[in-house]
Amino acid sequence: MRFIAPRLKTMLDFFQIKQHRVIFSILAVLVGIILVMYIIFGTTTLIKGRPSRTDGMYQTISFSGEGKVYTKPDIALVTLSVVTEGKTVSDVQKKNTEKMNSVIDYLKKNGIEEKDIKTTNYNLSPRYNYEYNKTPQIIGYEITQSLEVKVRDLDKVGEILEGSVNSGVNQIYSLYFKVDKDEAFKLEAKALAIGDAKKKAEETAKQLGVKLGKLVGYNEGSSYYPVYPNYYKEAGGIGGGGESAPNIQTGENEILVNVTLTYEIK
Repeated sequence: MRFIAPRLKTMLDFFQIKQHRVIFSILAVLVGIILVMYIIFGTTTLIKGRPSRTDGMYQTISFSGEGKVYTKPDIALVTLSVVTEGKTVSDVQKKNTEKMNSVIDYLKKNGIEEKDIKTTNYNLSPRYNYEYNKTPQIIGYEITQSLEVKVRDLDKVGEILEGSVNSGVNQIYSLYFKVDKDEAFKLEAKALAIGDAKKKAEETAKQLGVKLGKLVGYNEGSSYYPVYPNYYKEAGGIGGGGESAPNIQTGENEILVNVTLTYEIK
């Protein structure tokens, strides 16, 4: 019995220690689970309770505005072309060069600066004769050379067109009028568009009985509408034979800016 009692006490102490460790481990696991759940659900609650630009939880309302500015053009842009045909490449190049040089010389002598004359196209292509069941045969060549010309004196547009034809131009197209430096007009149109959108926002918020919060979105689109006269002449359609220069009307250009403002709703 003297030997059994100490052994029994040792065993009881061992099981008590083991039991405390198990209980402690279980409690630690439970506390860990509670902390994890608190972190997950607590964070989710915070996120849902606070408006964010990325989670789409806040309410917004958008308003569009339009601004228009009408301006009188101060320059004209026109494309002048010389189209030349010939039997050989060298022949057609020589003829076309002579005509185009004559046109450029005329433009410079009549107040068009070199910086306002730009070659936009030079195309050499063969001309074919097509016959049924036969291989097409080259019968000659054609060159089309085009200039984009900026006319700053609008009173001389008709005169420039007339003189260009007399100098060798046989195709005129893409004549339109624009404002050379239109940045200030675009800013004016933008200011009008923003003012229009803000006015709509204030009126609509009052009608709906809501308050507008901070501006959270802005979008802008602008358009420029140059004046295109109904004008197209080719192959000597103007000039020659003492015809008078065409009367070209400049009209007005429209600069249009559209904006969209997006606000939070309080």
